[in-house]
Amino acid sequence: MNVGEVCNREVIIIDRDGSIRDAAGLMRKYHVGNVVVVEEKNGDRFPVGILTDRDIVLELIALDVDINAVTVGDAMSFELITAREEDNVMETIKRMRHKGVRRIPVVNDRGVLEGILAVDDLIDSLSEQLTDLARLVMGGQQRETEKRL
Repeated sequence: MNVGEVCNREVIIIDRDGSIRDAAGLMRKYHVGNVVVVEEKNGDRFPVGILTDRDIVLELIALDVDINAVTVGDAMSFELITAREEDNVMETIKRMRHKGVRRIPVVNDRGVLEGILAVDDLIDSLSEQLTDLARLVMGGQQRETEKRL
């Protein structure tokens, strides 16, 4: 299975010049824990960073930083890792674990933002697969029992 099959295509984005308050408002409005910071070129959106609710709390509020004095670009994660749509899901999970990230922007071959892959998406997908496998085993056992009767 590839990342493009699992990722969420509805990505909440913001410009690096956006305010922290605007970013937090978007997260609240869309019930998400992050915004992807993008740079627009010729109508295409290229991810340049990510800002999470955790970043806001731990790096700004907990340190008593005046959120009106910084922009999204000042507070976003700069070491952005991305996944391509055709990347293998299991390999991507390993990369995410190695980097300690719960969300990763998904890009196409040109680096244009196409989606976002979050741990929650992966859990949903893997849970569905495990349920299908369990039903397969249970169905086989039930058929064997019925044949014996």
